[in-house]
This record gives sequence, structure tokens and C-alpha cells, in this order.
Amino acid sequence: MIQFKALLTKELKEAFRDKRAMMMAMTMAVMAPVMIFALSKVMIKEAVETPAIYLKVTGEEYAPKLIKALKDENILLFSEVPSDKKVIWNDRNLTLTIPDSFNQDMLEGKTIDIYLSADYSEKANRSPVRRIKDTINNYARAIGYKRLLVRGIDVRLLQPLKIIEQDTSLPNSNLMIISMMLGLYLLMAAFMSGLPVAIDASAGERERNVLEMLLCQPVSTVKIVAAKLCCASLIACIGVLLTLSLTSFSVSFIDLTKIGASFNLDAFTITALILLLLPICFFASALQLFVAFQSKNFKEAQSMVSMIIMLPAMVPVILTFIDDKPKWLDWLPISGQSLIMEDLFKGLPVSWAHMGFTGLVTITMTVLLVLLMAKKLRSEKVVLALS
Repeated sequence: MIQFKALLTKELKEAFRDKRAMMMAMTMAVMAPVMIFALSKVMIKEAVETPAIYLKVTGEEYAPKLIKALKDENILLFSEVPSDKKVIWNDRNLTLTIPDSFNQDMLEGKTIDIYLSADYSEKANRSPVRRIKDTINNYARAIGYKRLLVRGIDVRLLQPLKIIEQDTSLPNSNLMIISMMLGLYLLMAAFMSGLPVAIDASAGERERNVLEMLLCQPVSTVKIVAAKLCCASLIACIGVLLTLSLTSFSVSFIDLTKIGASFNLDAFTITALILLLLPICFFASALQLFVAFQSKNFKEAQSMVSMIIMLPAMVPVILTFIDDKPKWLDWLPISGQSLIMEDLFKGLPVSWAHMGFTGLVTITMTVLLVLLMAKKLRSEKVVLALS
């Protein structure tokens, strides 16, 4: 125990001595709340507000009521665009062409072809085009209903069935985008925060010949690896806690009531998240140490270990595209924690047995990585990077 304490103290001193590495380690913890705050503001603005759309209309004089219906939905003529936005809307080039036979065709009850021209592949045009189409379709539907009423036909005949939607989701579920971002950033914080320390404690010490001198001491390789793992995992845990606290602080400045949602990281949620992410911090650091020890030099270790960061980013995204998830995904590291966090943010009851088993599988894989590293460090090929 005295040897392990000395080794851990040595690793912590070296980790905190490098201020630049510590700043890089906490980058995700600081940037994640800022990104969540900014994206949430944009999301709420798009969900609540209906920004003005400026449309180039040809033949507007033939359909004044249609133009009025568009203006009621804040879809304005291009002549009304402000000077500072004129270039933007001119590049978008949304054009509506109304035929000169509009009034005559309307009187005769004919179908009128109205041409909407836009670059449908442009992402910025998708929302404006959708709003324009919805407004014109609603206007056309209203005219159709009036024609039936004039002929003495009840318009309710057109809708024999009516769906009454009842949303049974909890208030937390209405904010799944923020929850998904937070879950993703927490997983990435667990992987990124301890990364600089893991690389320096393995490939870095080998290049400085510190690892060779350390292995010459009468200390077991298991204790050496465990000390390095605890140091890197501690930094990862600090990053996760910092992400949680700063996110809770930043989200408190967002008015989520505008979209009928609520987001609150209470003591129970924070405790559950910490218990859920603690094994991931150890697993991520163990995986990074293992890969770094297999690298020949510090530069190669940086490249190889950096690829591991893709795991917490890819796995949750892949899970969103799988409708019928295999049961074994509930127990694996990263995927299991990601699914539990999703239920936790929705406000659904979380099975502690499920959480405990997932954590146990993660810790078991971490222990196996530690034992494998300890065995490999007894080989000169690994210590001296001969292979």
C-alpha cells in the first residue's frame, strides 16, 4: 500500500505540474456547456419564432388574397427586404410565379399551377420552402372548403376520422436534443479529460526513460499500471464533474418554458450520472494507456489514442439509428451507459440492477486491460518499444 501511494503521488505531481496538458484536459468540460447553451438558444428561437421570409413573386397582382395569406405568415415580398439582408435573400433566390390566368381559372374551378423555384439542396432554404408550401396548401384547402360549402356539402365529410393526439411524454422528454448533447459531451469528457495524462504517463515516460527506471525498482507492474490508471481516471472524473456543474449553471439561463420543456439536474440525477460515468472514466483511461503503451513513440501514441475519442461520439449516434436494439448492447461499455442516460434524462425509472451490471462489465474489462498491461510491461519489447 505504501508503494502504491508513493507511485500515485508521483503520477499526480507530474500530471498537475504540466499546466498546458491540464488546460487541454479541461477543454471539453469548459466548451461543452458553452456549446449546449448556444445550440439551445438557436433551437428555441427556431421552434418559437417565425422569422421573415422574403420571396420574389412574379404576377403578385393576379392573386392579392394569396399574397395577403403569405404576409400573415410573415412571408414577405422581396421588395420589403432590409438592406442588410438583401444580399442573403438574393442569393437564396426563392421565386414564386403566379400565372396571369389565375383569376379566370379560379372562377372556373380549374387547377392552377403555381411555380415555386428554389435550390432544394441548400440547407438554408429547407425551412423557408416548407413554410411557403404549407401556407399555399392551407390557402388552397380553405378555398376548396368554401367551394363545397357553397354547393351545400358539409366539409366534415372530407375527414371521416380525426386523430386526437395525447402526448404522454414527461416535460424532460421535450428537450431530448439538449439531453442527447449533454450525454454525448459527458462521455467525451470522460475520454478526453484523462487523455493527455494517459499519453504522458505511458509513451511520454518511456521516451524520457522514466518508465525504464521505474520498472527497475522492486515494485510490481500491476501497482505501476494501477497508479497511472488512478491518476488519469481522477482527471477524467474532474472533467465530468466540471461538465455537469457548468452545464447545470449555463442551462439555468435558458427560458425552456417557451417550448414547454424543463431541464433540471437534481441531486438524484447528478448522483446517478456520477455512478454511471465513474466506471467509464476508468475504462477510458485504461484503454488509452493500453494503446499508448503499444505505440512506438509519443507522436504515434497521440495519433492512436486520439482515435479512441471517436468511440463516445460514434456509439450514441449509431444507437439512434437502431430501432430494435440487441439486448447485449445494454450491458456493453459506452452503449449501456448511453442508453441508461437517455432514460434518465427522459425522467423514466432507471433500474439500479441494470446500472450496476453495466458498471460491473465495464470495470471487469478495465481490470482485464490493467492485467494485460502489467504483463506486457514485463517484456523488454514493450518497455523499449522494440516492436
